[in-house]
Amino acid sequence: MAPEKYRFIVIEGAIGVGKTTLAKRFAAHLHSRLLLEDAAANPFLAKFYHDPERYALPTQLFFLFQRAEQMRELAQSDLFHHATVTDFLLDKDPLFARLNLSDDEFKLYREMYRHLQPQTPKPDLVIYLQASENALMERIVQRRIDYEQTITQSYLSRLTDSYSQYFHHYDASPLLIVNSENFNFTEQTKDFELLLEKIAGMRGGREFFNRAG
Repeated sequence: MAPEKYRFIVIEGAIGVGKTTLAKRFAAHLHSRLLLEDAAANPFLAKFYHDPERYALPTQLFFLFQRAEQMRELAQSDLFHHATVTDFLLDKDPLFARLNLSDDEFKLYREMYRHLQPQTPKPDLVIYLQASENALMERIVQRRIDYEQTITQSYLSRLTDSYSQYFHHYDASPLLIVNSENFNFTEQTKDFELLLEKIAGMRGGREFFNRAG
């Protein structure tokens, strides 16, 4: 994998799939800047998981403001000298909004998104991590974040379907779709090296990386 070829890498996927830990490993490997979504800073997130209908809009707007500001700073930076790895794709933000907001709330959100959306650099590579709902639920339980324990299988199902539909049509940047269930990129160096080899060998705009269980 040639670092000079990938100045802006995005790691994406549903909650619990491991995008943040993989983003951290990539940033360390490439000696690049790491830009992470700060979910803990959102004062509405825990309330959202307990009462989604009431708190979906403020939760979504907080994340929109946060991500837009981070992307604005990125757009003003010099990616040639400072490669960046992130664990979120701003263009995907409306996915959550459509999933959680009423029609009127979504209309308001779209207006704010249109006004706030900064001109951001196009990612050189997007890595979309996939995992089954059962695997995601198991990981959510294991990491023991209190407010996440109220997440239901039904919500995960709708979320993973939304991700699949979004990335089925995504063509803005080279895309690597990774089935992460049979890899451990954080603790297994060999798995991470295999991923780097796969990226180095990418030739098309969309490729898949899988390992049979």
